Parts: sequence; structure tokens; C-alpha cells
Amino acid sequence: MPADLTRGRAAFLEQDWPEAYANLRGAQDAEDIYMFSAAAQLTGHEVEALEQLQKAHSAFLKRGDVEPAVRAAANMTMSLVNRGEVAKAAGWIARCRRLLEGRPDCVEAGYVIMPAALMTLRSGDLVRAAEMFDNAIEIAERFGDADLLAMGRLGRAQSLIALGEISAGQELFDENMVAVTNGELFPVIAGIVYCSVINGCRSIYDLRRAGEWTEALDQWCESQSGMVPFRGDCLVFRSEILQLHGAWEDAVAEAEKACVLLTQPRMQAAAGDAFYQLGELHRVRGDYAKAEEAYRRASEAGRSPQPGLALIRLAKGQVEAAATALQRERDEARGPSSKCAVLPAFVEVMLARGEIDAAGSAAEELEATAESLGAPYVRARANAATGSVLVASGRADEALALLRAALRQWQELGAPYEAARTRLQIGLACRALGDRDAADLEVAAARKTFAELGAAPDAAKLEVKTAAGGLSAREVEVVRLVASGKSNRDIANQLFISEKTVARHVSNIFSKLGVSTRAAATAYVYEHGLQAGRT
Repeated sequence: MPADLTRGRAAFLEQDWPEAYANLRGAQDAEDIYMFSAAAQLTGHEVEALEQLQKAHSAFLKRGDVEPAVRAAANMTMSLVNRGEVAKAAGWIARCRRLLEGRPDCVEAGYVIMPAALMTLRSGDLVRAAEMFDNAIEIAERFGDADLLAMGRLGRAQSLIALGEISAGQELFDENMVAVTNGELFPVIAGIVYCSVINGCRSIYDLRRAGEWTEALDQWCESQSGMVPFRGDCLVFRSEILQLHGAWEDAVAEAEKACVLLTQPRMQAAAGDAFYQLGELHRVRGDYAKAEEAYRRASEAGRSPQPGLALIRLAKGQVEAAATALQRERDEARGPSSKCAVLPAFVEVMLARGEIDAAGSAAEELEATAESLGAPYVRARANAATGSVLVASGRADEALALLRAALRQWQELGAPYEAARTRLQIGLACRALGDRDAADLEVAAARKTFAELGAAPDAAKLEVKTAAGGLSAREVEVVRLVASGKSNRDIANQLFISEKTVARHVSNIFSKLGVSTRAAATAYVYEHGLQAGRT
């Protein structure tokens, strides 16, 4: 046995992937080629891994070993599906099925089902996909194949969650993770399961599970010498969790590392998420130039830059641009994950625009989504959104219960930034109800948190909001025009809105400021420095 193959096989068993990759190169035996393909995949040489799987397939067939040849081809086909090369994948599936025709029942039949089931899932035929994954699970259990069983469970869980059967999907995720953490799976399969389960948990905002498995994935990656795939995904997940918990400096560092790993040697699927996450961190810290550049890179990688880019437009006073972008994004949103991503920002923009009805409709949709998911994070989002709509509608007494519930939920989740934003809304509600002491305490707590986090835009907005008595950007425009002596008709003409809308704004302004006449509203504008050019 040549010395390099001896070292390569030993390194493979020890999971030293760079050493295995270096010493198995040039292997001619089918089993060695198959091992080399795995080492290539785990060291980031994806194209070479695919070429070697095809070579292993041919080597197995040449000596008449059909079943391992089919397994090599099925694994290659899964990679082709994930790369979006559907036509090639379909061709290989057909070839594998033909090779197994007339042969005794074997576990490889289950491996051939997997890429076909994944294609069916991605086509939107969820019920059929779930049935196909069930079939793969049955074959895996019959032959005692842990890898196939894990992939079947993973696919079935994804199908069930897409069908709205959240708890059933979560149970399958947890069952899979037992197999992963017990070391029962081949490393390539283990990495796929880790990342897919975390992504699945994120898609339903199950942050407890996502955080738990992210830590486990991080430790597992460290145990795999020289492994390249999955590390970038792990860093994106870690950055999101760190941001939620207020460790923004650490979150930026992890996101930047993820951007590097996921663009070398080529742009990988998760690169868009990495750049978007980096953009979010720059946005909340007020570095809009860096944020826009990160969103641009996310878009190039195939990830929508929304709602983050629209929130920058809003912060710059470009309310119409923000509203247009988010209306389109809302119209295109499909499924709970995308809805939860866009609806809170849509509510914020619509309130700034003075479109309270539109904001209320979006808040109701968010509440329905929270009900279907049952996730504390989404429930907190929904409570905060509905509460802010009620404050803007002059119904501060109704808003307080929801806002206080949201605050408790953010505190339980360990989310200081979201808690501070909610406290500001509570302060505005208390102020509208005449409780100045309570309002001052809530605003002071929010101000302190924003300063500690480095949330400069929110800190600046807080000062404007408290001076403006909680008025939206559009209401500030209206009250300034009222203070300049313009009638409702004049204001409607200048802002290109109806007199009825102006009347509603004026009514809301009077309610929020605690005044009953245009003269009193004018006095408030001058007393609090709200004249044009002052805020």
C-alpha cells in the first residue's frame, strides 16, 4: 500500500480533512476516490468533490458494484440540487433508478429518493414531498442507515413546517440533533443537518433552539480539523444571536468573518445572509454608508436588501421611497418567515407616513402570524407593533397593556435594544395619558440603553419624539403647517393628501399633545422647538 494512501486513510478516520485531502489525491481505488471526494467537500473544494463523486461512481460500476455506485451518484445529485442544477440532477436520478431496476431491495433506493424529494419540496408540492421523505425514512429504518434516516427526518421536518405543522417539525429537528451530537452521522451529513436545523429554527423564530444548536455547531466545527463548509453559516447565526443580546461589537466581528469565509473560494449560498447581517449592524449603529454597501453586497449574492435598506431611507427622511419598497416587499412575502421580517418595518414606515390604517392592517397580519408560530420573539414583535399603532391612533390606554407585555417578552429573551424601543413607546403612551413621571422614567431607561449599545440613530430619534410628543413624521409636518396659519385645505394641497386625511391628522395631533385648539398646538410647536428647520 503506498505510504500516501496509508496516511490519507488514517487521516480520514481521524477526521483530519486537509491531511486526508492531500494524501488521497490521485487515488485509483473506488473506495479511496469516494473518501477523497468527502475530504475535498469538507475542505471547501466543492467542484472537485463533485468530479470525484462521478469518478467514484464510474469506478464502482467498472467492477460491477452497482449499489455503492448508486450511492456515490445520489450524493452527487444532492449537491447538484443544492447548486440549482436541476436538469443535471434529474438526469442522474433517472440513471440511478435504471441501475436499480430488477435488483434486490437495498438502502440505496432511499438515497435516490432524497434528491427527488428535495426537488419536489422546492417546487412547492409539500404534501408529496413529505410522503417521499417518509418513504426514505422507512427504508433507512429497515436497513439501519443513520445518515439516510437523518436526511429523511430533516426533509420531512422542513415539509411539515412549511405546511404549518410547527410542533411536529420541531420534534423531528430535536430527534435529528440527538443523532448529530451522539456522533452517529458522517461529518458531511452532520454539517448539513446542523445548518439546516438551525435555519429551520430561524425560519419559525424559534430562537431558543437556534441559539442552543448554534453553540453546538460552533463546538462541532472546532472539532473538525481544517473543515471549511458550515463555519461561515455558524458565524452568521452567532452574529444574529449576539446582536439580539446586545453584544454588538462581537456581532460585527463574527459577521465580518462570515462574509470572508462565505465568499472564498467562491460566493456561497449563505453569503447574502452574512452581508445583510453586517448591514443591519451598521444600520442600527448609524453608519449608513457601510450599511448600504453591505446591503448592496447582499443583493449581489441573491438576498433582498429589505427591510434594512428601507429603514435607512426612513431614517434619512425619504419616507415615500421606504414605503414604496416595503409595500412591494410585503406583497411578495410568502410564508411566516418573510412576513415576520418585513411587517414590523412596514408598520414603522406607515406610521411615519401617517397611514395609520395601513399600519394597523399590517399589525393585525403580524398578530395572526405570531398566533400560528407561537414563538415568543414574534409575539413580542406583534405586541410592540400593535401597541405603537394604538399610540399613534390616540388610544394610549389600550396600547399600554400590549406594550408592557412586549417589554416583558423582550426582557425574557434578553433583547435590550428591542426592549428600549418598546420602553420609548410606553413613555409616549404615558405622556399622552398625562403621567409625566412614568413617561420620564421610561424615556430615561430607553436613552440609557441606546447610549450603552451605541444606537446613535435611536438616541437621536428619541430626543425628537419626546420633544414632538410622540408625533409621527407626517404629523410633525402637519402641525408645523398649522402653526404657520394654514387651513386644512391649504395643508392638503401642499402635502398632496385629502382634507379628510388632514382632519384626521389634526385630531390625532390634538390628542397626543393634550390640546384642543389650533392656537394651543401652535404654542406647543414654538415652546418645543418644532418649527421647520429646528428638528
